[in-house]
Amino acid sequence: MSSDPKRMIRIARESGEAAPAEPLDLGIRVRELRKAKGWTLEQAATQAGLARSTLSKIENGQMSPTYEALKKLASGMAISVPQLFTPAPQAQVSGRIAVTKSGEGQAHATATYEHELLAGGLTKKQMLPYRATIRARAMEDFDGWVRHDGEEFLYVLTGVVRLFTEFYEPVDLRRGDSAYYDASMGHNVISLSEDDATILWVTSLT
Repeated sequence: MSSDPKRMIRIARESGEAAPAEPLDLGIRVRELRKAKGWTLEQAATQAGLARSTLSKIENGQMSPTYEALKKLASGMAISVPQLFTPAPQAQVSGRIAVTKSGEGQAHATATYEHELLAGGLTKKQMLPYRATIRARAMEDFDGWVRHDGEEFLYVLTGVVRLFTEFYEPVDLRRGDSAYYDASMGHNVISLSEDDATILWVTSLT
């Protein structure tokens, strides 16, 4: 089987496409910005140099402001015009958690690594964590470089490994050692231990 982790990344992304963003309502956005500053309609209108009635109509979707009015609004709120059309960041806490007991991860064996996917029950993850047993003992065990999108973090749990990367000299890593690297750069890991070494890998999915 291929040693390329792209298959696991595809599995982690199988929860589907993200829902399309809702169109932004300028009136609601202006009201949110005003309330975030703790201003009344009168105060916000004064700051922007607009009539209170004009600002009220904008917030209630009763009129489309001219570009000059938009510039006044943005200036009064100390933001740029594009920020008027940028949705506020979502601040709610998702409260998600996934616990994987030892040995209960999803197994995915390859010719060179034996992967155990962690937190497999969570959908739309931003990271793919997995425990890997390193079977490979030489670069010849691989069918070329492993490379994929994102960044990757490696932490040695047991044994000694050698990390090969496309643009750097190989580096030996022991228990407690770690490495963080660009995963689009070719990389392979072999075990230098008599027994198969084990590592924790975390790969970004964005």
